[in-house]
Amino acid sequence: MRGRFITSVFTLLFCVATVAQDAATDETVMDLEQLTEAFSWDFDTPIEVQTVADGLHVFFGIGGNIAVSIGESGVLVVDDQFPEMIPKVNDAITELGGGAVDFAINTHWHFDHADGNKALGPAGTWIVAHEHSAEMMAKDNIINLVIAKFKQDAYPPDARPVISFGDRMTFHFNGGDIELIHAGAAHTAGDVAVIFRKQNAVHFGDVFNKLGYPFVDVDSGGSIDGMIHFCESVYAELNEDTIVIPGHGVVTDMSDLAAYIDMLKTVRQRVKSLIDEGKTMEEVLAVNVTEHLDESYGDVTQSLGFINRVYTSLTK
Repeated sequence: MRGRFITSVFTLLFCVATVAQDAATDETVMDLEQLTEAFSWDFDTPIEVQTVADGLHVFFGIGGNIAVSIGESGVLVVDDQFPEMIPKVNDAITELGGGAVDFAINTHWHFDHADGNKALGPAGTWIVAHEHSAEMMAKDNIINLVIAKFKQDAYPPDARPVISFGDRMTFHFNGGDIELIHAGAAHTAGDVAVIFRKQNAVHFGDVFNKLGYPFVDVDSGGSIDGMIHFCESVYAELNEDTIVIPGHGVVTDMSDLAAYIDMLKTVRQRVKSLIDEGKTMEEVLAVNVTEHLDESYGDVTQSLGFINRVYTSLTK
């Protein structure tokens, strides 16, 4: 999957350059069709299913990972990718013995995790999100991906959350507690971690990314300090055997999450030291800030401006 991510970012860079050549303004704002082409997304991609515990599954397709709880109470999903993927998601749920999706929890408002709302909401699914994400879905937004900008249009009313919350919320569903935790602004200002207590598993959304270095949406309230605080706060709610579901990439474990937190802290400390020396953004980008980390997380130049976003959040 990492190979696909790296190829997609290179494709995106090429597409951005092409669009920029044809653009009448200095700002390159891409629509979903352009972004889909840039990332080489194919909505004919099948849904892959991994059962991680009794009654809990992870669906992989196009976009963020979907956690699926199926049981006597019904069906609850965490994130929902794109509307084009929902028929295949529904078929996979049916094969696992489930019915229609009763609840969809959005870990945040970004399109690749929440656009499926446009298919689920009109079908009767109750959509749940943090109050900030609910606000963002109600209006047009520009997502600054550093190497490009993407315009995410406001969602139709029937695709927006009908339930929102502030800090914590609990579902008593399918024989166990499903806890929603907002530990402050991190990847965005409205991130949610979802803990399945019965199965001892957690879905982190994009606060934890297993396909390389994370994207920090500083323009909508995210920050490197928030990422660290969020991860550490949720980590403290878990135990050594907790199953960890990232926003993107393979299902993993607590040792991997601990290493990820250490990576965030290391990069933060290195960038902050350079800022304290008076280094500019360009000078920081020229330094190998991720030395000894790229072996685990990939070449930082193939990320969506990770060091740029860390620098920006620390100097805001």
